[in-house]
Amino acid sequence: MSRWRPAAVPSTALITRAGLACLRAELDALWRLRRPEVVAALAAAAAEGDRSENAEYHYRKKQLAEIDRRVRYLSKRLDTLRVVDGVPADPDAIFFGASIELEHCASGEVCTYRIVGPDEADARHGDISIDSPLARALLKRRVDDEVRVELPNGPAHFVVLAIRYPVDVP
Repeated sequence: MSRWRPAAVPSTALITRAGLACLRAELDALWRLRRPEVVAALAAAAAEGDRSENAEYHYRKKQLAEIDRRVRYLSKRLDTLRVVDGVPADPDAIFFGASIELEHCASGEVCTYRIVGPDEADARHGDISIDSPLARALLKRRVDDEVRVELPNGPAHFVVLAIRYPVDVP
């Protein structure tokens, strides 16, 4: 069984200022708090003797590898990210950082999304990645524009109701 994985499609290296702060806080917490705890627990498990049947030892080694993988990813990713804040030159069009109110044409349901970087996207809170099919279809659209997009569960048709950008930019 091979561990080879195909290379991931490169994601857009944009992020909001708040998203960057969250990633830096995660890296700091992993490196300064979580990793030392796991290393100490791993050392204690290793001191128990026979490692071949020591479930705690194997679990902690796996946990340490996951932490190290995430720390390595965050360290490299933070160097490449570009913070985008402020209002674009054309605030009447949809760009990175916009909050968009959409009406689903079939159901009449109104939903709000905010276009953010792939590292901070969280669909549960309405934050969609700029690399998502919906965000790609919305870019440069304006109020009252109709948007047809191919989503994972099938085609969808939306109308743009409103576009807002954050006002309180540091």
